[in-house]
Formats: sequence, structure tokens, C-alpha cells
Amino acid sequence: MEQPKLNWAKSWLGSEKNFYHSGRWHSSSHTSATLNPTDGTELCRVAEASSADVDAAASAAVAAAKGEWKNWTRRQRTVALQQIGAVIRDNRAELATLESLDNGKTYQESYFDDLPESADVFDYYAGWIDKLYGENAPVEAGFLNFTRREPVGVCALIVPWNFPLLLACWKIAPALAMGNTVIVKPSPFTPLTLIRLAELIHERVGLPPGVFNVLTGGVECGEALATHPQINKISFTGSTPIGKKIVESSGRSNLKSVSLELGGKSPNIIFADAPNLEAIADRAFTAMFSHKGEKCTEPTRLLLEDSIHDKVVEQLVGRAAKVVCGNPFDDKTTQGPQCHEAHLAKVLHYIELGKREGAKLVAGGERDTVGANGKGYFVRPTIFTGVKANMKIATEEIFGPVLSVFRFSGEAEALQIANDSIYGLAAGLYTADISRAHRLANELDAGQVFVNHYGCYDFAAPFGGFKQSGWGKEMAVHSLDSYTKLKSIWVKY
Repeated sequence: MEQPKLNWAKSWLGSEKNFYHSGRWHSSSHTSATLNPTDGTELCRVAEASSADVDAAASAAVAAAKGEWKNWTRRQRTVALQQIGAVIRDNRAELATLESLDNGKTYQESYFDDLPESADVFDYYAGWIDKLYGENAPVEAGFLNFTRREPVGVCALIVPWNFPLLLACWKIAPALAMGNTVIVKPSPFTPLTLIRLAELIHERVGLPPGVFNVLTGGVECGEALATHPQINKISFTGSTPIGKKIVESSGRSNLKSVSLELGGKSPNIIFADAPNLEAIADRAFTAMFSHKGEKCTEPTRLLLEDSIHDKVVEQLVGRAAKVVCGNPFDDKTTQGPQCHEAHLAKVLHYIELGKREGAKLVAGGERDTVGANGKGYFVRPTIFTGVKANMKIATEEIFGPVLSVFRFSGEAEALQIANDSIYGLAAGLYTADISRAHRLANELDAGQVFVNHYGCYDFAAPFGGFKQSGWGKEMAVHSLDSYTKLKSIWVKY
């Protein structure tokens, strides 16, 4: 494995980082610091885009959508997407280094988990460019009716801080594949990989100005995108409260289409008949605590049948004790810091709530002060047992390394506990009974159900939830629905 390019990153971070639109870089009189969560030190300062900058970027994106980009052939778009994927692969170590510096996840998680998929998704959607067909409708004699899919137009892609590059690429690739122009807004906590990607695309891909834009900034930038009359679509990944505000902004402005991938409180049910319980517990731990527990689909509610409850909990507690919190670039580190200080405070607050509500703390439950001068944002993997359905740690999204364990005594009780949530992003179950597996897969109220292996992802499979976990799907052919508009054409003959 190529070593992290920390010396390169130090040099790259030595100047103020600007945002990119209209094929050019732009500075601002307003900047903010992005911090290293390992020790709280400043990495660099980043320009903040204003509402006027959003106006300029949107105008450029509209012009590109109606100009040269519109006239590119399908083959040209295919080559461009393949080039973006290649550029990410060629700069894998640089991008992984920036991701770990900015977000805090371990370098191995960035390098092996995030970067390969960030590149490969462009190849996947490059393959769809000449394969999405319209339909010939069976209408009455004397008429021909057919449909065609057209680009939505200007797409604002708002990306969270937990998978800054990967989730951006999940959106950028299908949007460009369908001929749209994009304005990407990273989180102000983790803007660095998107800035670097903009540099690489600018230098090596040659998209027409205005096709690909990155605006860095905070609330002003986000609100301007959500309400802008020239933006035709918002794709947002983040919290449910912010998702609701985006829907309101769409209604107040131009009724732009909205797709949302929001919060989760996913259940993972393990029945006593599940084979190889030790391996299942190991997988449950990894699915829950990898990437510091900052994952929307993580199985934060673990449901254990009575007869195996104590055995599985014992194994999970043993795993938690072995976790090494530390510098993301140290090969011995297995868990990095939470992404930013406010989130650290939120996670610690929920841990205290769990204690006060009467759940039993069996692992973790405290800040780990291994960071430089004790200033890193580290939380030990935390496990509560005896959790009840009305506790806040059971109902509210924590988005950190905090696991709530429930005990159940039968299939009906397990299903009731699992579906008792405002969220419905994902769910998992382990059983040797194939009939039970199918019954529960049908009854679990979640957009993705994992049977006998929690956490399966593929570009060919749709990703997205039910209830307050969002609208629409990422990935597969299904995401292309949200980046196209369907036109029905009638011809009388």
C-alpha cells in the first residue's frame, strides 16, 4: 500500500483554499477554518461562498446546460466520466490522506473503503449513458406515443461530512451521466477532498466551464442553493431536520425536485438458531463501529433473542475493549476521532442520557483522551444493554459509536421492536430458518433488508430508505429517475 502523502498534504494545505465555478477559482472575504479532529488544530482556511456566489455558479451551470455540454455526444460524456474515475484512482493516496485529515476516519478506511468506490461509480454510470431507453406506449390507433428522458438541468448536490468524497461521487456520476450540470456543496467540516477533486477535474478532464462546480461554505450557501430559482434539483444526504427544511425551501421557491437520504436507527435482529454466532457477532460489531459509528445505515439497535443475549453481549464487550483510538495514520489505530467537536459533545450527551434513563452501560461510555494534548475528539465504543423502546438512545439518531441492545423472546416481539421507529433506512436479520427470513424481510419497514450479512452494497442495487429516512434511491438504474425528467410525446398519423 502506498504510504499516506502527509508531506504532500502539508504543502497543499499551506494556502487558503478557494471554491470553483464557471471553470475558475474564486476567493472570498469570508473564510472559515477546517480542523484536524485528531488534535483540534487548524488544517487550513477555506473561502465561504455567499448567495451572490451561488447566483454566479447557477448562471454558469445554466449556460453550460444550454450550451456546449448539451451538444456533447454520448460517447464524449462516457469518456469524461471514465477519465474522472481514472483521475481518482491515480490520486488515491492523496485523496485518502485529505479525507482522513479532515474527517478523522482511519487512513485504511479512507484508502480501502471510500476511494475505490469513489472511482468505480463513474465507470458504472458511464456504462448507463447509452443504455437508458424510452418507451413506446400502447395507445389507440392513429397515434404514436413515446417517451424520452431529458436532463433535469442544474443539480445542487449537498454532501455530508461522514463520507465526503464517496457520497459526492454517488451523486456526481449519475447527474453528469444524464447530461445535467452540477453544483456540489461539501460540508464546511470536510471540504478538502471535493476541493482537490475540482482541481484534478479542472486540470485533467476538460469539462466545459460551468458543468462541474464546487461551492464551499455554510448556512448562507446551503439556503441559497435550496431556494435558487435557476436550480432544478436538490440531492441531499444528511440529517432528517435539515432534509425537512430543504423540502420547505423547494416549496417556497420553484418546486425544484428533491431527493433525500436522511437519518437512520437501523435494527439488527439475531435469532438463536443463527449459525456461527461468533462470526455474526463479529460482523455486527464491525457494521456498527467502523468509521467511528458515523454511518446512516449502521445497526445501532441490536436485537438479541433471550437464550443468546448474554453470550453475544460478552463477545461485543470483548471486541470493544480491544479497539485502539488514535491517530488515523497509525497502523495500530482501529478507530479515529469523531468528525468535529460539536458532534463529540452530542455523542457524549446521548451517553449521559442513556445512563440517566436506566440503560446498563457495559462498555465504553467515555471520551478517550489519546489525542494530542488530550484534544482529539475520541469516544470509546459504547454499548448499552437493557434498553427500552421509549429511551432516547433507542429512538433518536446518535450517529456515533453508541450501540443499544434489546432482548426479545419471539419473532413477533422482534418485529414490533424493529419497526418501532420514525426511521426506515435499513434493517438486518440472522436466522437459519429460510421461511422466517422471507417473512421478516417482507415485514420489516425499511428500504434495505440484509439477511444473514448486515451491510451489503453494490452499484447495481438501489440504496435508500422509507419513512423519515428519505425520498428516492441512490445507485443502480433507480437513481437515474431523479436526474432525468420524463417527457411524453404524441404524434398523430
